[in-house]
Amino acid sequence: MNIELYLKEKITQSLQRLGIESFGYDDIKIERPKIEAHGDQSTNVAMLLTRLLKKSPQRIAEEILEHLELDSSLVSRVEIAVPGFINFHLGWGYYRQVVRDILLEDKKFGRSDWGGGVRYQIEFVSANPTGPLNVVSARAAAVGDVLVNLLNVVGFDASREFYINDAGRQIRLLGQSVSSRYMSMFGFDESFPEEGYHGDYISEIAGDIARRDGDVYTNMSAEERQETLSRISLDRMVQLHQQIMSEYGVHFDNWFRESELRKSNAQEDVLALFRSKDLVYEQDGALWFRCSQLGDEKDRVLVTSEGEPTYFLVDIAYHKNKFDRGFEKLIDLWGPDHHGYVPRMKAAVVALGHPEESFYVEIIQQVNLLRGGEVVKMSKRAGQIIEMREVIDEVGVDAARFFFINRKISSHLDFDIDVAKSQTEENPVYYLQYAYARICNILKYARENGIDLDEKADLSPLSRDEERNLIHELNAFPDIITQAARGLDPHLLPIYLKNVAALFHHFYHECRVVSDDKALTLARLCLVRATQIVLANGFAIIGISAPESM
Repeated sequence: MNIELYLKEKITQSLQRLGIESFGYDDIKIERPKIEAHGDQSTNVAMLLTRLLKKSPQRIAEEILEHLELDSSLVSRVEIAVPGFINFHLGWGYYRQVVRDILLEDKKFGRSDWGGGVRYQIEFVSANPTGPLNVVSARAAAVGDVLVNLLNVVGFDASREFYINDAGRQIRLLGQSVSSRYMSMFGFDESFPEEGYHGDYISEIAGDIARRDGDVYTNMSAEERQETLSRISLDRMVQLHQQIMSEYGVHFDNWFRESELRKSNAQEDVLALFRSKDLVYEQDGALWFRCSQLGDEKDRVLVTSEGEPTYFLVDIAYHKNKFDRGFEKLIDLWGPDHHGYVPRMKAAVVALGHPEESFYVEIIQQVNLLRGGEVVKMSKRAGQIIEMREVIDEVGVDAARFFFINRKISSHLDFDIDVAKSQTEENPVYYLQYAYARICNILKYARENGIDLDEKADLSPLSRDEERNLIHELNAFPDIITQAARGLDPHLLPIYLKNVAALFHHFYHECRVVSDDKALTLARLCLVRATQIVLANGFAIIGISAPESM
């Protein structure tokens, strides 16, 4: 049952008995106190009524309690705390019903329709297809994927998108870099571009092309060869990005190509719209956007004096395309070097005719990989970056995904490889999965001893503090999910799951589950199964496995 709705209803009835009709259900707020000694639920309704009733909040709280009719099995004690908080201590009737509800809802426990089906689009990673994905991309992928899962669980209609920057100078440099390495394999000297891409992966692509197609491209002009190898290399890099994302458990709903956007001349539609709103002007042969009128620090160039659309203009066209596809809210996850880009894109969204709050940016902060307490400087294969592939291969998908969302998005992350690989309680992933495997083992042991789980068993034998504390935390799961989705704070989920695992391990050590007392055994097996459901549902959102044995 939803205890918050129950308490709001009962308090509303108490106010009506006091003759207060102008303040009721929708005005009452029920929260979990930050201090455990203050009870399980609390309300400040008495303080909100002081101006209306011209009484002290303490007196108002006393009058509410005088007319408050509660089921004693659900609420065991009610107290008033200075300056007028009403604190509720929940009873065992409520806690046993929580276990029953979790068992009944199973995989649906934690889900809600709070989001009302609003269409969200989360664009994340979107790394240039000119090299391997790095550790920041790995963090962005985990964060973005979990955010989409969270939003969908609470009733939004959220989808994932990867924007492929497959046009422009960086793609030409990719082709020139691969061409230089390719030609050297057949004894030709072709200069390497000054700002070309280094790293073993360039030579690997060139080698793969040489083995597959031989020297067929050596007879082309440099321009034709570089353009051809650019296209081949681009397709190869996109394929590699898609492959590692799939292995990482991130399945994008759409891989959107910048080149397709440019072919459709979508940027011209933006210019036409901005002209109709008098938001563009010419200066020094270039076309400028009056974004300083919409919150940016200065105006920005949309078309250069050479007549070339800027990256900013194409990006505006891309975001217009998102809205045109019916998305109501856009969230972009960007790297730490994009802080200054946020105000201009917000200005562009407003200029497109959408509310500023329909577009939101989260900056994914830097990642430091640690080994032996020291920062890992660079990749052996890719030069100055640490490849996403290297991290996943070393610590595994589960540890990588969990560690990358284990801190606030806005915080720098120190990723300790040694801890992520360890099979000790120091590794939070191992600690959580060990709790799940222990539950599976308990249920298996019970079956082997002729005791099957009975989800309709009498739960009245549950009475110990260890049991109550565990149930109390299990019941918080829906609130944690909603809070994480509302605040775009996926790190709240691993924190919560670690608390659940800690309380379960404590319960396990203090309360024998399978014993000679059959009634108590059946009741505790229900609590164990409820814990398994919460862990499994949390694991599913994070995207980590739930092992039955370890």
